[in-house]
Amino acid sequence: MRVVSTNKFANFNYFLIEKYMAGIVLRGSEIKSIRQNGMSLNESFVIISKNEAWLKNAYIKPYQSVNNFSPNPRKDRKLLLNKNEILKLRQEVEKKGLTIVPVRAVFDKNLLKIEIALARGKKNYDKKDDLKERDIRRSEERLMWL
Repeated sequence: MRVVSTNKFANFNYFLIEKYMAGIVLRGSEIKSIRQNGMSLNESFVIISKNEAWLKNAYIKPYQSVNNFSPNPRKDRKLLLNKNEILKLRQEVEKKGLTIVPVRAVFDKNLLKIEIALARGKKNYDKKDDLKERDIRRSEERLMWL
């Protein structure tokens, strides 16, 4: 699997509880642009409406070689999940107040898959604790190499 794009802020802003892999509906020029690393998942999120999952606010750079058709780079794109997975995600979001965030986009056998996660938001003190732990790990690694 080749990673195309990652949401750098997903692990920093959220506790990731459960992960799913979803397909995505795209046009031909969009997939060509993604193959040239023209995708960003930062500031994107997933909503469920009418028993369908939608990826909102994901940026796909317009493909330069297309003359007459260039879709909106931030349009809503449908995610392909099983009916049971969609129902489970919707129940968790409504019942527990969780959210669904895209974590990364990967090519799996020439098909683009979006890894989404059921997530709970972190408080500021949780984020500070994560930064402290990361700094401690870095300093320990530096000491080991000396």
